[in-house]
Amino acid sequence: MRREFSDPRPDWAARVEAQGLAYHRTAHPENLTRPYWDESVHYVFDMDEVLALEETVEELHRMCLQAVEHVVTTGRYNVLGIPDWVAPLIEASWRRRDPHLYGRFDLRYDGTGPAKLLEYNADTPTSLVESSIVQWYWLRDVYPGDDQWNSIHERLVARWKEIAATVPGGRAHFAWTNEDETGEEVMTVAYMQETAEEAGLPGEAIAMEDIGWDPVRARFVDLDEREITTLCKLYPWEWIVAEPFGRNVPQAPTRWIEPIWKMILSNKALLVLLWELFPGHPNLLPTYLNTPGNLTSYVQKPLLGREGASMRIVTPDGPEVTTGGEYGREGFVFQEFCPLPDFDGEHPVLGAWVVEDESAGLGIRETSGLITDDTSSFVPHRIPL
Repeated sequence: MRREFSDPRPDWAARVEAQGLAYHRTAHPENLTRPYWDESVHYVFDMDEVLALEETVEELHRMCLQAVEHVVTTGRYNVLGIPDWVAPLIEASWRRRDPHLYGRFDLRYDGTGPAKLLEYNADTPTSLVESSIVQWYWLRDVYPGDDQWNSIHERLVARWKEIAATVPGGRAHFAWTNEDETGEEVMTVAYMQETAEEAGLPGEAIAMEDIGWDPVRARFVDLDEREITTLCKLYPWEWIVAEPFGRNVPQAPTRWIEPIWKMILSNKALLVLLWELFPGHPNLLPTYLNTPGNLTSYVQKPLLGREGASMRIVTPDGPEVTTGGEYGREGFVFQEFCPLPDFDGEHPVLGAWVVEDESAGLGIRETSGLITDDTSSFVPHRIPL
């Protein structure tokens, strides 16, 4: 793994916007000079390195599924702050094996030691368009003879074909929230709908705020009063179950993507459970619930935080680093602080994608700070052949 410089394509902005990255100008705070999509740099990997990382990602995913089984079997929903009334829904969804689609592992990796799991974005992962489409066309334009760790699009289409065969009525709805100010969620959901339609599953786009409830039929409906039989959403389960509207979920026969059992994996208390179940695993960092335990260097993370908000880094010989935010009501995890690697003063985090249960690709975000947040940039990668 190494970081290299290259000349941006003269018309790179128009190209990435045409490929769906319409939000690259709004995904950053306005005062930043570095663009969100930055193709002036990229990372280079050896194929053997990528194959080893793929094995790591799939092993981590298997471990996560074991953690779900552990929670469902033991009833330890309190560790994750999941409401009591939601637990039976999760158990039923897990026992039915409600189909899941995708997720993104965030890994600390420097090209030498084993990759370390920082967190798993298993319910509403973003940076999908950049990872799947935009960096692939960058590769074709700039390094056409090279390869890339990227089969995301093909695997999504293949997985949708499997899901489509079980969708009632042969049609799905795709939802985002009107609270999205950057346009990222709208474009991500549009891309998900595109992959489903390529797989033969027609879709209807809808804002979460426009979903209605028909009390007579006990069904969720769209603006035309059509039943929503299957809903692919970029809206967290923890938000749904916290809202009065969410109390209708147990009555409705709606199929959800992602399914509600993903609540266990989209919660940072998962990191605590993994360390309990697989202590000393080379791809895990020691992590504890609501206490640093014996850790002297640690990152305090809210159970349900997003974009690096409400975090705190504590080390014996340095000042505390904190980020703003209002997350943390449900509690915190304390994860051993393992500094991100330094490449030319920038610190990359590898976002390794999983589609169903298989490794599917890589997206990299890097920042000059210690925490990957909304100031970070997305940079592409390649594998020389």
